[in-house]
Amino acid sequence: MSKRILNSVWVAAILAVCTSFGAFGQATGTFTPYSIYGVGDLSQPGSAFNKSMGGVGVALRNNRHINLTNPAAVTARDSLSFMVDFSIYSDNKVFSQGGIRSASNTFNINDLAISFPIWRSSAMMVGIMPYSDTGFEYGFSYADPNLIGRTGNIDYSADGSGSIYRAFVAAGVTFFKRLSLGAQWNYYFGNIKKTYYTTFNDASYNSIRNSTEAKISGHSVRFGLQYEQPLNSKLSLAVGATYTTAARLGGSMEINRLAGGSASSDTLYHRQDILGKDTQVSLAAELGVGIAIKNPGMWMVEFDYSRSDWTKTGLDATRGFTASTLFTSSVAEAFRLGFEIVPNPNDIRHYASHIAYRVGAYHKKDYFLLDGKKVASTGITLGATFPIALTANTRYTGITVGVDFGQRGSLTGEMVRERYVNFSVGFNLFDIWFQKMQYN
Repeated sequence: MSKRILNSVWVAAILAVCTSFGAFGQATGTFTPYSIYGVGDLSQPGSAFNKSMGGVGVALRNNRHINLTNPAAVTARDSLSFMVDFSIYSDNKVFSQGGIRSASNTFNINDLAISFPIWRSSAMMVGIMPYSDTGFEYGFSYADPNLIGRTGNIDYSADGSGSIYRAFVAAGVTFFKRLSLGAQWNYYFGNIKKTYYTTFNDASYNSIRNSTEAKISGHSVRFGLQYEQPLNSKLSLAVGATYTTAARLGGSMEINRLAGGSASSDTLYHRQDILGKDTQVSLAAELGVGIAIKNPGMWMVEFDYSRSDWTKTGLDATRGFTASTLFTSSVAEAFRLGFEIVPNPNDIRHYASHIAYRVGAYHKKDYFLLDGKKVASTGITLGATFPIALTANTRYTGITVGVDFGQRGSLTGEMVRERYVNFSVGFNLFDIWFQKMQYN
C-alpha cells in the first residue's frame, strides 16, 4: 500500500474520531429493564479486540493492539510505535417474560484510545469509553376492580436514559524485560434520568409524575501488573492482576414529584441532594487476575477472573439508584476465556494467513440481586482482525470485527430473559512515528 493511501487512511480515521466525540452522550448505549437498577447496565470490558475473546486481557501482552483492561499492558509494543483504537458496537436483544416478547436495537461508540511511548521501556495511553448505560421503557394498567371501580382506568409507565463515561490516562513501565507495572487514573462523568408516571383517565383525578436526575462525577485509580516467563524457545507464560479502587460519586441528585390534571397542578415534592455530602454513594472496587499461555505472534489462550463487592456502595439505600425494594446490591463476578490464532504472520503470498482469528466465552453475575436471586449472563464470542496494510511501518493497521451471542436472566419467577446478538467493529491504527532521520 502506498504512502499516499496510508496518509489518506490516517486523515479519514482522525476525522471519524473527531466526529465521534459528538456521538458520546447522544446515542443510546443500551435498552434493557435491568438497567433500571443502580447505575445501570455495566459495559463489557475492553475494545473490540478484547470483546472478541470473551473480554479477556488482564494477562494479555500484544504489540498489535491497545489492551484497555490492564494499564501494565501499555508497554507491550514496538518501541517506536504510535497506536490508535476506535470501536463502535450494536446491541440487539429479544426479551421474554411469560407470553410477552419484545426486541430492541441500540448503537453507540465503544471506545477511543491513543497509545504512544515515553522513554525506553515506558509508555502511555489516554482514552474514553462507556462505564454504564441506562435505557428502559415499560408500562401497564391496573386491573384491580376495587381500585378502578372508584377512580376509572389507571395506567402506570416508566422510562429512563443516560450513561456514565470513563475518561482515563494510564502509564506503564517494564523492568528486566519481564515485569511490567502500570497505573491508570479514571474520571467518571455522566447523567442518569428516570421518570415514573401514574395516569388517571378520569380527569377529576390528578396524575402523578415522579422523576430523579443524577449528575455524576467521580474518580478512581487502577493498578496493574504483568509478568511473562519463557517456557521454551517458542512458548511463554504470562500472569497479570489489576486492582481498581472504589470511586466515591460526587455531583447532584434532583428528585421531583409533580401532580397535574384538570383539577389542579402542583409540585408535591422537590429536593436536590449533593452526592458525597448529603448522600454517600460509590462505584465498587474491583480485583482482576489472569493467566495466559502463548506462542508470540502465532497464538494465545487466556483465562481471567474478576470480582467486585457492591454491598457497601450505598446504591440500594439511595433514591434515584433504588428502583424497587426487590433490588439489593451484591457481589459481581466474571469468568472469561479467550483464544487467538494467526495462521502464519510471515507468509508473503496468502492474505488469510495474516488474519487474527478469535473465539471466547464468559459467564458473569450482575452486581445486584432481584428478590434475592442472582442475575447471570452467559455467552460466546467470535471475531477477527483483517489487516489493511502489510508495510513495515503499518503492518498492524487493521479492522477488527466481533460478535457476541448470549443470554441474561431466565424465565423463572418474575425475571425477564434476554437473548442477544451484539456486534462490534474496531479500527486499529498503527504507525512508526518516532524514527530518527538517518540522512537528509
